[in-house]
Parts: sequence; structure tokens; C-alpha cells
Amino acid sequence: MHCMRFKCRKVKIQFFTVMLILVGFTILVSCQTNETEIIPSMSFDELEPMLQQTNDTVYIFNFWATWCKPCITELPAFEKINKEYEKRKVKVYLVSIDFPNKHEELLLPFIKNNHIRSSVVHLTDTDANLWIDKVSPQWSGSIPATLVYKGNSREFYEKSLSYVELKNIVESKI
Repeated sequence: MHCMRFKCRKVKIQFFTVMLILVGFTILVSCQTNETEIIPSMSFDELEPMLQQTNDTVYIFNFWATWCKPCITELPAFEKINKEYEKRKVKVYLVSIDFPNKHEELLLPFIKNNHIRSSVVHLTDTDANLWIDKVSPQWSGSIPATLVYKGNSREFYEKSLSYVELKNIVESKI
């Protein structure tokens, strides 16, 4: 009888240990998943103040979409800059202009599958004619497009940027 009680206690301890490990694993996985699912969707009116900051930080706003091949090709350069300058006053924003109804279907899986670590914003204003000139009067509306600024010094690029080009731009602003 004593042996039976010991075995039952041992089985209970093993069961609770396994359950604790499973709960911990579930929490860990959900934390990692939620990290990429928190992508704010915003109107241009909400984004615009971010494009007007006048402090001593270099801001990089890359306008892109998951359906744009040149955009996807240049994303690793932005990711590399984001990582390389993470301890300096440089902030990279990847502004997705994917259709608002594609947030869950395309954007979130793309960010997760490509391990994007830069800040991502989903711009939901579909009438780009109302806000393109506010980003830059030089912008025809093509993507990829990148705005880099620090204080009142602003540069706009309506083309794909290589890592070297992007690094030179950032270095000229620091």
C-alpha cells in the first residue's frame, strides 16, 4: 500500500511537471508570436507627426508593400541598418502600404516569416493622392520610396536603396 501511494505521488509530480513545462512553452511561443502581430494600423493623419519630429534622431521611413518585388529586395538593407545603429539615435520605420484588408492575410505573415525587427506601421489611407505630397513633393507615388531626415534636413529617394547607399545617407546625417 505504501508503495502504491509513492507511485501515485510520483505520477502526480511528473504530470504536474509536464503540465508546467507545456504551459511555459505555450507562454513563450505566444510572446514570440505577439511580438510580430503588434503592427499598428494608422491613417496618414496619425503617421504625419512622426514625419515631422525635430530632435537629434535620424529617422528613416521606407514606404513599401509585400507585393512590391524591389521593396522586398531592399528590406534586408533596412534591417541591417536598424540592427547596426540600434544603440545610436537612428530609428527605422517600415511603412507598409498594403491594402487595409490584407493586414492579417499578407502583412503579419510576411513580417513573421522574414523575421523583420524594424518598427513596422501599416498605413491604411488608400487615397495616396491626399498624402503623397505631404511626405515629399518629389514623390510621384512609386515605391519603394524612402524619407530620411534629422531635424530640418530632409532627403527623399524614390528608388531602391542598397545597404551601402543607405549607410552613407545615415552617416551623412549623424
